[in-house]
Amino acid sequence: MAAEQMADAGARPPARPLDAIDRDILRMLQTDGRASIRSVAERVHVSRANAYARINRLIDDGVIRGFSARVDHERAGQGASAYITLKIVQNSWRTVRERLQELPGAAHIALVSGDFDVLLLVHTADNRALRELVLTKIQSIPEVLSTRTLLVFEETDLDTAASPQPPQLPPPPHEP
Repeated sequence: MAAEQMADAGARPPARPLDAIDRDILRMLQTDGRASIRSVAERVHVSRANAYARINRLIDDGVIRGFSARVDHERAGQGASAYITLKIVQNSWRTVRERLQELPGAAHIALVSGDFDVLLLVHTADNRALRELVLTKIQSIPEVLSTRTLLVFEETDLDTAASPQPPQLPPPPHEP
């Protein structure tokens, strides 16, 4: 499966190295993806044109893959969350990934090493819907050899745990 991963990763050129300003911009946008160019520029102490160009480069290089809303799944009617581990037939990652991406409530899919091959995060309305998803949809995929379901009791989004507001950067140094 390692060669398959390399083929997926090799489809685009490597991203250019990030400097401190790029990393500050990424932190800001991870905290507040709706931040204006003006506020980004002010916080990282560059011109608006420079901030705009840097964000576009980060998008073009594939560092920023998109912008999205962070959802409270319980309030959105998806009160049951679970990590599902899967053992799959060797060399079937691409096929399995395609099938898992089609599942309702699939939030994250990862090919991993260890006692299982795939880690899948799902959100469903309730435990009955979760049971249906695992027993009728996931276990019916021919390349899936076995599954184990780990129910999530509580979760914390680390990207926003500290503060819902963007981090405050220190003011620029005074010029002599």
